[in-house]
Parts: sequence; C-alpha cells; structure tokens
Amino acid sequence: MKDNIMKITLIINGKEISAMLEDNETTKALFNMLPLEIDMSDLNGNEKYYYLNVALPNDPKSVGVINFGDIMLYGNDCLVIFYETFNTSYHYTKIGNINLGSLKEIIGEKNVIVRIEK
Repeated sequence: MKDNIMKITLIINGKEISAMLEDNETTKALFNMLPLEIDMSDLNGNEKYYYLNVALPNDPKSVGVINFGDIMLYGNDCLVIFYETFNTSYHYTKIGNINLGSLKEIIGEKNVIVRIEK
C-alpha cells in the first residue's frame, strides 16, 4: 500500500470528504468491508463513534494527543471519527485522517449517518 496510497470517501450530510488511510491490517480489513453506511453517535462533543458488527485486527497504542480529523479504532470494533483535538490516555489503532478544517461544521454535534466508500 505504500506506493498505492489508499483513500476513502466519507459522505456526511451530503458532503463528500476524502480521508487518507494508514498502512496496517486494521485499515485493510475495514477497506474490504466497504461500502458501509453507519449511524454514528456523538460522544463528549468531540467524536462520533459506531460499533461494527465484526471485530477488526487491532494494534492499539497510546496516542497521547487526538487530532481533529483522526479516524481510529477503539478496542477491536468501535470506529471513531474525532472532530476536536485533545489529550487522551486511551489507546487506539490509527486508521486514517480527514484533513478538512470545517469537519466540525459538517459532522455536527448530533448523531449522523456516514457513508464510507472506496
């Protein structure tokens, strides 16, 4: 995947957003599940999360700082999109990143339907 950088498209509230993916087993497994349409719940005014119906391979690390736009896996089945930057003591497996300054305005602070495509 290094030479062929993987991207996905997220469709949130009618807006198409690109995300760059990490090169790891978690990302490969998630990529093979696409397309997905999920109802993500808001948590703490800084993230959206969704529990997948399958466990993904994971390799959680202490990340220290979550950056807005980070896409992570919590545990082995909880997909998380962060729309705020903050410090954390939790462990996550990095999936990718959305580089979009207006992400918070698009994703909002309520539950949202997110379609993820290859």
